[in-house]
Amino acid sequence: MRAHQWRMKVAQATHGVGGLKYDASKRARPPELNVFVALLLIVAAFEILGRLIIGDSFLFNTRANVDTLFNVPRLTIIILQVSTVGIIAIGVTQVIISGGIDLSSGSVVGATAMIAMSFAQVSMVNGNPNPKAIFPELGWLDLPVIVPILVGVGCGLFAGLINGLLIAYTRIPPFIATLGMMVSARGLSRWWSNGNPISFPTESFAGISNGDFLGWLSFGLFSWKGVNPVLIFISLALLFHLVLTYTRYGKHCYAIGSNEEAARISGVKVEHHKVLVYSIAAILASVAALVVSSKNLTAQAGMGVMYELDAIAMTVIGGVSLSGGRGSIIGTVIGALIFGVIISGFTFLKLDAYYQEMVKGVIIVGAVVLDQWRQRRQAIGG
Repeated sequence: MRAHQWRMKVAQATHGVGGLKYDASKRARPPELNVFVALLLIVAAFEILGRLIIGDSFLFNTRANVDTLFNVPRLTIIILQVSTVGIIAIGVTQVIISGGIDLSSGSVVGATAMIAMSFAQVSMVNGNPNPKAIFPELGWLDLPVIVPILVGVGCGLFAGLINGLLIAYTRIPPFIATLGMMVSARGLSRWWSNGNPISFPTESFAGISNGDFLGWLSFGLFSWKGVNPVLIFISLALLFHLVLTYTRYGKHCYAIGSNEEAARISGVKVEHHKVLVYSIAAILASVAALVVSSKNLTAQAGMGVMYELDAIAMTVIGGVSLSGGRGSIIGTVIGALIFGVIISGFTFLKLDAYYQEMVKGVIIVGAVVLDQWRQRRQAIGG
């Protein structure tokens, strides 16, 4: 009781330079809360439109022969649709918080998928030699699944190191450095197999996305095979949320994004950190490549087109500031869910996919405008 009275007196007392007073009513709500409210409003809008336009529910189950409150298949599809790009968005979030930008992630997905799949092929298809084999003369067929995984992660690490080294030590703007990587990696993906798709992976490689990680422990939304991308996305999101929140790496990301020179004066090895951030982002793009290629059982040079823009959009919608220094993995995850709800909602209302692209563009611009307005408001102490 006494401690409570003491805290009340401190809150009411004037202290500090100029006799400033603490005002609890001016405490800002977490930006993730605002994004979550926006998600709920979008879901409510599709629910109302569904009832009015097609006489069906977007969120709830309306089938008499299914004993569930919510439409579980739709909820699962929503998460599945954004899980691959969501993995990329986790890395892009760290890049943007650090004050950078990464336009190469989609092309890294394409190049990594092509190279990794060529190390994941089977030797025989229906009793005949694999007609799509890339390295039959070298005998690089029927390899353990760890081989294409390591090759894929290595491709991502290589691309990330190039991006980071160029940005950190040549002072090339991140936009230009990653734009160059975007073009180069896309060209590599086309050159690797002369533009031909690479197919027929081993069963263990296909199991990366189409297997069942949880086995008999699966339940709820994860009660059937094929949801491994969701589990990978959630696991990585949780891991990097903890990393950004509680480790020195995370604190340095925010410090560099807020004020690079101040961070350098404070002893942060800015150049080393930038190389690390871009390497992690590219590795996460390579993980997304492994997920999408194993899910589709094939790799094509065009894989990952526009993924980088969707990933950036998810982060911006999730409250990550393009100016750097502010944002969170939780906000990015909610931003990804908003993307999934919009895509599923337009399909539910039987509207053309063209409208999805237009609406996504409007949402991206609106999110950036809102972020700029919020920064100006904070700058004037509003």
